[in-house]
Amino acid sequence: MKLFIPGPVTIRQDVLNEMAKQIIGHRTADASKLQKNITEKMQKIFGTENQVLLSTSSGSGLMEGAIRSCTLKRAACFAIGDFGEKWYKMAINNNTPADLFKSELGDITTPEQVDEVLKTGKYDLITVTGNETTTGIANPIKEIGEIVKKYDDVIFCVDYVSSAGGIKIDADDFGVDIAITSSQKSLGLPPGLAFCTFSPKAENRAKKVENRGSYFDLLNLKSFIDKKDNQYPTTPALSLMYAANFQLDYILNEQTLEKRIQNHKNMADLVRAWAKKHFDLFAKEEKYASNTVTCIKNTKNIDVANLIKELKKQDILLGNGYGDLKDKTFRIAHMADFNIDDMQDLLNKIDNILGF
Repeated sequence: MKLFIPGPVTIRQDVLNEMAKQIIGHRTADASKLQKNITEKMQKIFGTENQVLLSTSSGSGLMEGAIRSCTLKRAACFAIGDFGEKWYKMAINNNTPADLFKSELGDITTPEQVDEVLKTGKYDLITVTGNETTTGIANPIKEIGEIVKKYDDVIFCVDYVSSAGGIKIDADDFGVDIAITSSQKSLGLPPGLAFCTFSPKAENRAKKVENRGSYFDLLNLKSFIDKKDNQYPTTPALSLMYAANFQLDYILNEQTLEKRIQNHKNMADLVRAWAKKHFDLFAKEEKYASNTVTCIKNTKNIDVANLIKELKKQDILLGNGYGDLKDKTFRIAHMADFNIDDMQDLLNKIDNILGF
């Protein structure tokens, strides 16, 4: 089955084979070396010199950890879809003071919006979705970061869960303190691992926050790896880490990150051109359309469920619209290790089913 949904993704067999290696002790020098290698490679993916933390969880775990560990006063959660709202709900469920600022679906979070909120002085942390899979929108993180830099006490958290490894990220240049992603999307790995940057500014903030939780206490993770040579407080998913170490070598050395990013853009351009020919993009401005997943407005009122059903007969899984957008949209992911030929083959099959 080929997965053209916004994660999890289809995994190459050589990556899967890495998980069959025998387990090592998680308190050994080999485990320290493995985790250090992954950290250093993920720094290149994120474009950062800051510490990268690993977590045996989905990206949601580190999202919860970020807002709980680093909000001292109040968090401002900006949402352009369901996953931005999810960050706000995490705050509320953890008794972390927060407010939600929603954009209309199809729109971005604008730098002006962020400035208006931060100038109130009420907030010392903001969360922004870098890539929203429900709407196929990529926020202007660099421009938002320029605004956040004006506010020295604000921690800047970005959800790159569905785009890291598929787009260029310069977290340090953008002023991002905590950039978060997970394994099962553009990185082309199985589910179960998450990664985040943790700036000195975020670390210093966390030291002032009480009740940071336990498993997702980012300060505890950072303190432990400093003391224990890149080891973690709890047993990590070593099999997944074998795969991650292998795949990151492929991305950075064999394929190169630059070529991978260009491949994602090429696939996105192809799918967007097809979508505009037959339907329309859900994104109100194409310049903010995601390079890892395209959300297509169902302007022809096709039976999306039937399209998905017919594609399943050909061992292909496509994404319906998410939440309230179900059947009003459908989504084609173009991420991880697919290429332009994979996308063209998918579009040809959709054309045949729909009679285009």
